[in-house]
Amino acid sequence: MANEEDDPVVQEIDVYLAKSLAEKLYLFQYPVRPASMTYDDIPHLSAKIKPKQQKVELEMAIDTLNPNYCRSKGEQIALNVDGACTDESSTYSSKLMDKQTFCSSQSTSNTARYAAALYRQGELHLTPLHGILQLRPSFSYLDKADAKHREREAANEGDSSQDEAEEDVKQITVRFSRPESEQARQRRVQSYEFLQKKHAEEPWVHLHYYGLRDSRSEHERQYLLCQGSSGVENTELVKSPSEYLMMLMPPSPEEEKDKPVAPSNVLSMAQLRTLPLADQIKILMKNVKVMPFANLMSLLGPSIDSVAVLRGIQKVAMLVQGNWVVKSDILYPKDSSSPHSGVPAEVLCRGRDFVMWKFTQSRWVVRKEVAAVTKLCTEDVKDFLEHMAVVRVNKGWEFILPSDGDFIKKHPDVVQRQHMLWTGIQAKLEKVYNLVKEGLPKKPDGQSGVQGSAALLSGDQRVQAAKSKAQQNHALLERELQRRKEQMRVSAVLPGVRIKEEPMSEGEDEEDQDAEEDEEPMDTSLGGGLHNRLANGLPSGRAAGGDSFNGHPLPGCASTPVARELRAFVEATFQRQFVLTLSELKRLFNLHLASLPPGHTLFSGISDRMLQDTVLAAGCKQILVPFPPQTAASPDEQKVFALWESGDMSDQHRQVLLEIFSKNYRVRRNMIQSRLTQECGEDLSKQEVDKVLKDCCVSYGGMWYLKGTVQS
Repeated sequence: MANEEDDPVVQEIDVYLAKSLAEKLYLFQYPVRPASMTYDDIPHLSAKIKPKQQKVELEMAIDTLNPNYCRSKGEQIALNVDGACTDESSTYSSKLMDKQTFCSSQSTSNTARYAAALYRQGELHLTPLHGILQLRPSFSYLDKADAKHREREAANEGDSSQDEAEEDVKQITVRFSRPESEQARQRRVQSYEFLQKKHAEEPWVHLHYYGLRDSRSEHERQYLLCQGSSGVENTELVKSPSEYLMMLMPPSPEEEKDKPVAPSNVLSMAQLRTLPLADQIKILMKNVKVMPFANLMSLLGPSIDSVAVLRGIQKVAMLVQGNWVVKSDILYPKDSSSPHSGVPAEVLCRGRDFVMWKFTQSRWVVRKEVAAVTKLCTEDVKDFLEHMAVVRVNKGWEFILPSDGDFIKKHPDVVQRQHMLWTGIQAKLEKVYNLVKEGLPKKPDGQSGVQGSAALLSGDQRVQAAKSKAQQNHALLERELQRRKEQMRVSAVLPGVRIKEEPMSEGEDEEDQDAEEDEEPMDTSLGGGLHNRLANGLPSGRAAGGDSFNGHPLPGCASTPVARELRAFVEATFQRQFVLTLSELKRLFNLHLASLPPGHTLFSGISDRMLQDTVLAAGCKQILVPFPPQTAASPDEQKVFALWESGDMSDQHRQVLLEIFSKNYRVRRNMIQSRLTQECGEDLSKQEVDKVLKDCCVSYGGMWYLKGTVQS
């Protein structure tokens, strides 16, 4: 109170906010000059501006009559810049340095806290500044002088070399630049040279300079006053003292940056809870790597809905043994690479997915086996394992957390969806790493492949297991060989006959499978037409009647929601793809299941036989592609289905193409072109042939294959 009495209020001044020049007012800061000289006294020869860059150039006259001006130096600079002759393009037409250029630069990027004030008649009028520019002398004339000097030296060298003999003719190699990739284009756009070029391309806008005492300046200066002291413009200043102070002095970004930053591996829960729920889950999983769902809920707080958390966690993590492990693409973004080997992020994600998939099959993983399959360096593999496992001496790497059986029991729909995703990832890994397809582990009540315990086998035990498995498979291989020989013998006697193979039903033992193979019906029609070479319609004995399979009505009877949903998926898929192998169709179906909400009717269980029957009932036909005997394609990859009629103008062309591939595994384009012309009775254009090939085929090594059948 004593301090306030010693410092009484002398005068109260009304403050007004003027906005007429709010988006146009710039503050120019000139170099320091003597107080007796103002810049208004110096003639401004020209002014120009680049609005986007907020860059200004001013040309000001130099007083050459001033006693402090060195005339000989000015003449020397003009001679160096323009040379002996002068013309319209000369910088100094008077052969004397009689002007100087000032170029601007931004002194600050944040001008929201600066304003120009004008005090008049007891009122303070504030106008926000749009920019603050510092003007500094430009020495570009020195660059021109250097360029002139180099030109003179080049001319002198040219004159002295005229008497010399001409150089021998040299061979010139012409090279064509390769197409620029997207990553190379982004690097070029962000380069310093590109930005400088873009800045140089912006045109200059020439300005007219008005002096301090000019009538136009007096007129513009009136806009610095608020237009009406009680007008609408003053409503922004009718605020509380704290709000008013915040408007005058907002917090600076630079000050916030100066605050101490916590280490990158330390999370502030107070700051974390201010973020959206999806960002909270992503940050937590990225830092923790592996976490049970119960721990995640405790970190997020009791007020968070568990359903929303379940929906968010599936976007950034995968379920492994009932626990959530962060996805690989979260840890290794698209344009990143390994700090150890420089391997791109795509390869790292694939290798880490393999490690995660191995832990869905067993609690133990051997590092050397992972390195042998993924072909990655030891440091990268060790990073993968340290994310989700702990090393045990003489045993290997064990998954870091125990299996969460409570989560598996409470959320079977989430577990089922994750199982579908892992099935798709497994198929992709088997194709990339050429893994041997072994019998899949039985699906437990919860997570697929989750085992309560596992034991590592020694080398001798593995050899014995391999020998016993080979002996078991020997009988199967013998029967398969006999069946193929019989098929070849029948084909040699009756060329038009093709044995129609059906997939074996699930759960049958080897003896029942052999008996069913003996009872399979054969297509004995000898016609050579188009339809006789394709397996048409539903399997024998199952096209009629109200029969059911595994408790579900046949897909042909659209009386159940499951049948309708499955039929809709198949029809929509083949309208987009036209040709699909059974393996690819199952992969797409698993992805479709993963995108469905919990409790959907399709989660009730769809067998491979039901899926094939639905495909045939939807108007598709199986194409018996003659794969080569040494093919590595699996049985599912050798079953090819195609949409027979889609309702467009290309149906006939596609049917002819499918007939060609029912006789040939791969075909040349000229054969396809001639066969289409022969069957359709018209000369097809290149665009029509390209459309049919794009719908059904892929090109590899100069040959055309049906989609999904090429074996690289």
